[in-house]
Amino acid sequence: MRPNRTRQILENGAVAVGIAHAQIPTAEVARMFSAARMDWVFLDSEHSPFSTDTLHRLLRAYRMTDVTAVVRVCDFQYDLVARALDSGAEGIIFPRCEDPAVLQRAVRGAKFPPQGHRGFGLGPPQIGYQQAGFDEIVAHCNSESLMIAQVESATALERLPDLAAVEGLDALLVGPADLSISLGVGGQWDHPKLVDAIDRVIAACQAAGLWPAIQVRDVDLATFWIGRGMRLVGCASDAALLWGAVSRVAGRLRAVA
Repeated sequence: MRPNRTRQILENGAVAVGIAHAQIPTAEVARMFSAARMDWVFLDSEHSPFSTDTLHRLLRAYRMTDVTAVVRVCDFQYDLVARALDSGAEGIIFPRCEDPAVLQRAVRGAKFPPQGHRGFGLGPPQIGYQQAGFDEIVAHCNSESLMIAQVESATALERLPDLAAVEGLDALLVGPADLSISLGVGGQWDHPKLVDAIDRVIAACQAAGLWPAIQVRDVDLATFWIGRGMRLVGCASDAALLWGAVSRVAGRLRAVA
């Protein structure tokens, strides 16, 4: 059973850099991100068109690389979390977190007893066809999987200390788009109101011993937030990068055609 490489990076005090995979349902994307030396991937099942089958195939592809695949589930339902983990996810992102009690139940659903109530359904594919005892598998999954809660609203900001105190949680991840909308400054990434709110998330993480995380749209924003203390950083997405490259090529060609 392989260790969670992104967890190791964070525990060593370094920054883990990643990218979102949300639109292009091919395993070639996983190989590409690995070749680019990404540490982790934000594999989205909230806003993507990915079916359970597609998500499973992509997770198996990431397992063949050294990229840590973390799945954002579309809701807190136990079956969504368990299926993602059973398919090979090395972490879960819980969206739209506002209620600490709901988040606590969701995290416990991602952990085997005694830390939680996740049902055991793992077989040889999930443990890399290695020899391992039952207790060893349970302990490994409980300790290695990353549990991440998204902060995306003004209500979540008000409840930061209680959200950060949820047992088993590893990180709070800012969703700047929804958070900016909630604060009345939609899409204004450098607005003082949004910057202050994100700084509050970083401070709450530092106080609770969690890793502060964020998913942003470009390298300039990623660089800015790394400088302010973000440790788990996602930047751009598969479709956005493809569109950017295609539009630049098309623009240059049209200029001379």
